[in-house]
Amino acid sequence: MLYLTHFTFPDAERESSFFINNVKRTCYNTYYPFGVLSQRELTSLEFEPVTILYGGNGSGKTTALNVIAETLSLTRDTRFNRSSFYEDYVHLCSYETRGAIPSGSRVITSDDVFDYMLNLRALNEGVDERREELFEEYRADTDPTNVFRYRTMEDYDRLKRVNLARRSTQSAYVRKRMNSNIREQSNGESAMFYFTSRIQENALYLLDEPENSLSPQRQQELLQFLEESARFFGCQFIIATHSPFLLAMRGARIYDLDADPVCRRRWTELPAVRAYYDFFREHEDDFRP
Repeated sequence: MLYLTHFTFPDAERESSFFINNVKRTCYNTYYPFGVLSQRELTSLEFEPVTILYGGNGSGKTTALNVIAETLSLTRDTRFNRSSFYEDYVHLCSYETRGAIPSGSRVITSDDVFDYMLNLRALNEGVDERREELFEEYRADTDPTNVFRYRTMEDYDRLKRVNLARRSTQSAYVRKRMNSNIREQSNGESAMFYFTSRIQENALYLLDEPENSLSPQRQQELLQFLEESARFFGCQFIIATHSPFLLAMRGARIYDLDADPVCRRRWTELPAVRAYYDFFREHEDDFRP
């Protein structure tokens, strides 16, 4: 599915014109995002159901993704790097669509995934602390020297707890008194769960380096999930990545933001992919039994 068809960024001339006509002569620490994409002559992008922005750190791929998301007012979970000139820059951008952008569309960044995993860890640490308290409670309630006497109705809950403890093993008692950890998963499993739970049918999704926290196997699982979502479930993806697995996505239009000027390439022509290819060819004999 194709929702966003074209996006235009201001070129260097338009940026200069903005500063001549609008900016007061005041000291600013940064004019970001002005000057980031124009220095590589990235002024427009044409989109397919899957479009990939490739490039190393500092190439501007995350900036481009955030500008598109901000211009389209897409939903996001975490804040991102802004400046006093961000809104001014966004107002200089334009775009074309096929109909309205679906309401469920959103941008998903690596920060979103990290925050989700940290929140999950914090919840689990709280659960672990409660588990230790229940261990102590169990030991106290099963101590034969600790004689419990039921005197008033206020002691009823304590009586039930003591009876449960004395009829159960320690592990059974703790399981009955609390739920298990919210999600006992690896970081990769949690990251995959985040993507599969956030990406629904019939929407536009901007993904910033989704390969972070994912092993090569998990990256291939994500690749399959994204391909099927685009092919069968009406999703459009714009992805900033340098993962060779995601770059190999079938039918993807790839922009090389490391090139000057920015240009389209096949995934097998990209320098990072060629580096992997050359490395494994050099060590080809090591893989033979």
